[in-house]
Amino acid sequence: RGSSSWSGLGGLSCRLRSPSPDKGLFEPATAAVLPRLIGTSSRVILMTLFVIPVGVITAIYLTEYAHNTATFTRVIRGAVNNLAGVPSIVFGLFGLGFFISFIGKNMDAFFLGDGRILWGQPSILWASLTLAVMTMPVVIVATEESLRAIPPGLREASLALGATKLETIWKIVLPQALPGILTGGILAVSRAAGEVAPILFTGAAYYMATLPKSPTDQFMDLGYHVYVLSTQSPNIDRTRPVLYATVVVLLFLTFALNLVAILVRANMRKKLRSLG
Repeated sequence: RGSSSWSGLGGLSCRLRSPSPDKGLFEPATAAVLPRLIGTSSRVILMTLFVIPVGVITAIYLTEYAHNTATFTRVIRGAVNNLAGVPSIVFGLFGLGFFISFIGKNMDAFFLGDGRILWGQPSILWASLTLAVMTMPVVIVATEESLRAIPPGLREASLALGATKLETIWKIVLPQALPGILTGGILAVSRAAGEVAPILFTGAAYYMATLPKSPTDQFMDLGYHVYVLSTQSPNIDRTRPVLYATVVVLLFLTFALNLVAILVRANMRKKLRSLG
């Protein structure tokens, strides 16, 4: 089995499409990696663009503005804690019911109004938003810890010099907390890259002959492809190199996305130290 694992590296391919959805997915000579690589990268990057701004704004409100004893603050903290413990499959059902069936179909009725379906169907957009909701607690908690670690004297000095609270947060607090915010983003990417359950109902496609061209298109995914190869292959021994190759690509992609975020965080810390 060990030698079979290494031979799976030979199954890597950057072909755009497979000759047929029935045989091309399971044949080492025709299986394509590029559509799944593009799909996984797209939904993780789009998810990061959604989750970091909302998570940071929520953490700033809880840390800088909200009173810990207020009822509204307790409700938000309770919601964040509950979200952190919800199984991922529940997020998939939530995305299907809320984003697709409610928001998407209402958008179709409002903007199109002729029975066409554009937004009310699984797509990269809804899959990314579902993953953003799932990883929101990670970003909020990491950002809150980073904000609390900033000495209160910096805030007091800024306010004493005449800056408003918003200016203090924007120019003093956030730059100091940026490495911690990026840490939350790294954790969110690490969790979302390998998730399959939330995207089963919200965007992942079994087979597509072309790459997605817009956020309203479905996409092929590396994690979902691993599931398909593991459960639906007609010949598991013949498919094993493709399965191993897909896992290798998923690991490399996750590592690459995290490496980029770590390098950006290290650069930010270096700049902050030079300023200090």
